[in-house]
Amino acid sequence: MRKLGTPFNALAALLLACAVTPAPAQMTQQEHVHQMSHGVMPFDVSRSVHIFRMTEQGGVQRVIARDAGAGEQIALIQQHLAHEAERFQNGDYSDPAKLHGPAMPGIRELQEGASRIRVSYTALPDGAEITFETTDIHLLTAVHRWFGAQLSEHGADAKAE
Repeated sequence: MRKLGTPFNALAALLLACAVTPAPAQMTQQEHVHQMSHGVMPFDVSRSVHIFRMTEQGGVQRVIARDAGAGEQIALIQQHLAHEAERFQNGDYSDPAKLHGPAMPGIRELQEGASRIRVSYTALPDGAEITFETTDIHLLTAVHRWFGAQLSEHGADAKAE
C-alpha cells in the first residue's frame, strides 16, 4: 500500500472540516435593511414604525416614534423626512437605493418622472409624513410598487395602512 504525503492529508482535513462546519446563515433582506438603516436614517429604526398608505393619487409614507414621548427620536424623524421629501421632489432617491438596492421596484420610474410627482412633507406630533401625488398612471404604479417593496423589506418595522 502506498503512503500518502502530508499535503494530501492537510487537504483531506480541510475538506472534512468544510463538510462538517455549517455555513454561516445568509442574511435576509429584512435583516440587511435593518442593519444598513443606521447609515441612511439618523433615528433608531427599531424605535420607529414606517407606515405606508397607498392612495388613488399616490401614497403617504409616515414614520412615527414607537414612544410618543421620545422627543429626540421624533426630531430626528422630522429632520430626515423633511430632507428626503426635498430630495425626492428633485428625483434623488439615492438613500432608498443605498438601503434597498438600485433595482428596487419603482425607484427608476420615480427618479425619471420626478417632475410629474408632487412630493410634500408634514410634521406630526409623533413623527412626520411624506405625501406623493401624481396623475400619471405609470408613476402611480411606481409609487405603489416602491411602497410594497419597502413594506416587505422593512419587516416588523413597517406596516400598511
